[in-house]
Amino acid sequence: VGAGSIVMSDLPDGKVALLVGGGSGHEPIYHGLVGSNMADGAACGDIFAAPPPNIVLEATQAVDRGKGVLYLYGNYAGDVMNFDMGAELADDEDIRVETVLIWDDVASAPPERKEDRRGIAGLVLIVKIAGAAASTVDSLDELVRVTTKARDNTRSVGVAVAAGSIPATGEPTFDLAEGMMGVGMGIHGEKGVRVDPLCTADEMAPQLLDIVFGDDLEFGDGDEVILFINSLGATTQMELLILNRALKPLLAAKGIKVYDTVIGDIVTCQEMAGLSVSLLKLDDELKKYWDMPCQSVGYSKM
Repeated sequence: VGAGSIVMSDLPDGKVALLVGGGSGHEPIYHGLVGSNMADGAACGDIFAAPPPNIVLEATQAVDRGKGVLYLYGNYAGDVMNFDMGAELADDEDIRVETVLIWDDVASAPPERKEDRRGIAGLVLIVKIAGAAASTVDSLDELVRVTTKARDNTRSVGVAVAAGSIPATGEPTFDLAEGMMGVGMGIHGEKGVRVDPLCTADEMAPQLLDIVFGDDLEFGDGDEVILFINSLGATTQMELLILNRALKPLLAAKGIKVYDTVIGDIVTCQEMAGLSVSLLKLDDELKKYWDMPCQSVGYSKM
């Protein structure tokens, strides 16, 4: 649809629509999350830049089937501004739009300023649940409720050991000394909470979980979670699996059951070396939507 949007071509009339989006350079998101029981469309900008309002509008018009459209995207100033402008343009076309911002990065702001947090890899889990809900609910308000619950039950933290770059300049997006790692780095290389010496997966795992468990969402005995270990681009699946091996006993010791595990390079930052860990705390409703099959380029669940 135009130059910067992709939408499903077989959306049924009367469907509540889910539109995701953001800057390019994070492939396979965001367009890679468009698919069956996933997002209905994606509006994409230039590398690390928000899609302009006209692209947001054309994507909105393309996915709208008369029940309204939910915008679901990461909490970045440029995206908020342009998607809000797109929503105003859609309102002029009598298309109802609601927005849920993703702010799962616990390192980017304290709990009392949660609305200032960045959206990072937890968005994959949230989009999966929102996409399943969008295929079954009857109203935009109900989709907003389910998606907000998924967002509020998701926490993430990232680590970087080497920067990615913007192709236009070829320059790294941040400086990090050899043998050091940035803890809490964003998916564009935004500053983390600290810089530590590079350590092993066994040493890193408890540090990352301590950051997540130190937040305001309680994880404890009897809880079930989705665990997502995401590569930021240059970190191999073998390395992700090694961290997974280190994380599982720590979660079990806390009485937390891993209901499902997702491992892969889904939210990337060009060739950044690093990873993130996301936990989504489940209840029976969220579990129902998680269990629904889905299919997209970026993530599929059989």
